[in-house]
Amino acid sequence: MISQKGSRSAKLLAGVALISATALALAGCSSPAEDTPGAEERPENVDLTLNLGSLLPSTGTLSFLGAPMEAGVQLAVQQVNDADAGIQIQLTQADEGDLDNKAYETSISSLHSAGITAMVGAASSSVTKLILDGNSGSGILTVSPSNTSADFTGIDPLYYRTAPSDNLQGEVLANEIAEDGHKTLGIIYQNDPYGTGLFDAIKTTFEGTGGEVVAEASFNQGDGQFNAQVEAIAAENPDAVAIVSYDQFATIAPLLGNAGVDTGSLYLVDGNLKDWPVLPVDLAGSKGTRAGAELPDDFLDQLNEVWTAGGNDPIDAVTYSAEAYDAVILIALAALKAVSVEGADIAAALTEVSGGSGDGEKCTSFAECAEIINAGNVADYDGYSGEITFDEDNDPKGAAIGVYEFADGNTHARIK
Repeated sequence: MISQKGSRSAKLLAGVALISATALALAGCSSPAEDTPGAEERPENVDLTLNLGSLLPSTGTLSFLGAPMEAGVQLAVQQVNDADAGIQIQLTQADEGDLDNKAYETSISSLHSAGITAMVGAASSSVTKLILDGNSGSGILTVSPSNTSADFTGIDPLYYRTAPSDNLQGEVLANEIAEDGHKTLGIIYQNDPYGTGLFDAIKTTFEGTGGEVVAEASFNQGDGQFNAQVEAIAAENPDAVAIVSYDQFATIAPLLGNAGVDTGSLYLVDGNLKDWPVLPVDLAGSKGTRAGAELPDDFLDQLNEVWTAGGNDPIDAVTYSAEAYDAVILIALAALKAVSVEGADIAAALTEVSGGSGDGEKCTSFAECAEIINAGNVADYDGYSGEITFDEDNDPKGAAIGVYEFADGNTHARIK
């Protein structure tokens, strides 16, 4: 299913007169674009500099996701710049934090001051809701690698995401719970766009299979005590419990175990799905879901090569790294297609370069796709995270959702 993939510029053709002159020059001589049926006329010597920002969590409850995503961004930026195909990226990185430490407030101001015209992030749906209007009002394209709230479908013409809606993840997880033979379910979820969206999808799908959600309890981000929620779930003695959270899982899971809930029948989501080696309960048999296609074995090595080169400790996870990588590649290809680094122009070309419109030629790396575009033809990028293919609501169509299972030592591995 997956193949290996590989500000404004002062140098950009400055005005209509220059573009027109270039077009006339092209008309007078043979070029690869002219020789290819259906090829469009493009200016020669495209030379773009894209000021790209990343707003991803290095602190807060989602910090365990930050390093893999930031490594994906850095890997893609390196490959775009190495390709020397008419666009260079200047990357400005900033800490998203979370709703508690509010690092994003200072970070987003710094990114705007840096003159970015496109941004990868935020990771959290809640944070994106807070910064999206400001980005759009400033003409900045926002592409999130991990926003999964259903609320973002079609929310803004300058907003795209490379991760699928929680409607899909919730369906997959609920069907997995039912297929495992569970008839009753308890759900603990965080009360924010991410948590409520997944809760609704899990509950609706599970009950559609004939199962029953016998208990549900929510909490707010920033809460440190979950005894009431656990007691409400345990009182109904469900066959299984789904936990929609971030790192709060580290507190919730032991409480469930102490309350007599089988910790081998827990179901996790992308916000808390990781290895939990020091957790004082046994998760063997529990499962979880996360968006993304199955990745090549060497992808983690590629991520670590660029990540450790910056003096960072090695990472051992790839959660949403492919989606972050693909976000950068797509932004760069769309800018190259548009011959512009303005946010609105990049956004206007994103659907085409993803294969969502036009009859594009399949390609699986920036360099390969850039060659197609520079020849005046249409590229259709398929990335590490899958085919992507943005729909009319700027969501990826046909995204893959992986199912993972925990083994001894509370490590998890993909099973589907």
